[in-house]
Amino acid sequence: MPNRVRKAVFPVAGLGTRLLPATKTIPKEMVTIVDRPLIQYAVDEAREAGIEQMIFVSHPDKSTLVNYFKRAPALEKALTERGKSLDVLATSNEDLLVAEQLEPLGLGHAVWCARELVGDEPFAVLLPDDLMDGTPGALRQMIDAWEKVGGNLVATEEVPLEKTKSYGIITPGETNGALTEVKGLVEKPAPADAPSRLGIIGRYILQPEIMRVLDKGETGAGGEIQLTDAMAKLIGRQPFHALTVNAARYDCGDASGFVLANLAMAMKRDDLAPRLRDFIAGL
Repeated sequence: MPNRVRKAVFPVAGLGTRLLPATKTIPKEMVTIVDRPLIQYAVDEAREAGIEQMIFVSHPDKSTLVNYFKRAPALEKALTERGKSLDVLATSNEDLLVAEQLEPLGLGHAVWCARELVGDEPFAVLLPDDLMDGTPGALRQMIDAWEKVGGNLVATEEVPLEKTKSYGIITPGETNGALTEVKGLVEKPAPADAPSRLGIIGRYILQPEIMRVLDKGETGAGGEIQLTDAMAKLIGRQPFHALTVNAARYDCGDASGFVLANLAMAMKRDDLAPRLRDFIAGL
């Protein structure tokens, strides 16, 4: 088994119902944050972290998503002839593989659909809905921590108590800076039942044994195959930690999070920030 994380799984088969009507014809991962599709941010984060192989768990209807990462010779030729840089087309499909998820049976099922491509090695999972803005990137921070503790590692942030019912919540053990031992996991607990306020967000590093748990197809909250439930079964069998990553998180599957992400990413650009500041001041 490789002793480093080389592969990343991107579950991108969802319907994106929270962003309708835009996502009726456009995959939510292709909706742009400023001038780049949401999926590009996640792929770039994975590449920065040293990931060598990207595995998209997609639906056949989402061909646009995969086509985005293919070369476009005619467009490249036109840009070159006009003296424009090809850096704007910073995409490549050389390291991209696709697994199909034909039915929306939950995040655990989506990860399980990548089992043959993952093989017998640790792997990362990135949920592109969660745009994570940090330096270094969230996954790079996680891999640096994972190389010290091994096992399974999830990214967490402290969420308001009333929001625990929207997250997988950890039962914390010993802490060491931003790293917390995970003693238990519960999916979407009511606030009164939440063991902490540390909610799991869209980045994971998992051991391949998770696939054997997911093989059973056991359903949980919402009648779906929950990744959190499967991870909970590995606690005590393998090291398990949570890392509170140093990154701003924007839930781009939600309309308000999508707008905030656009604003935040635009404000980081010298060509856009001055006009935005003027506009906001005028409000």
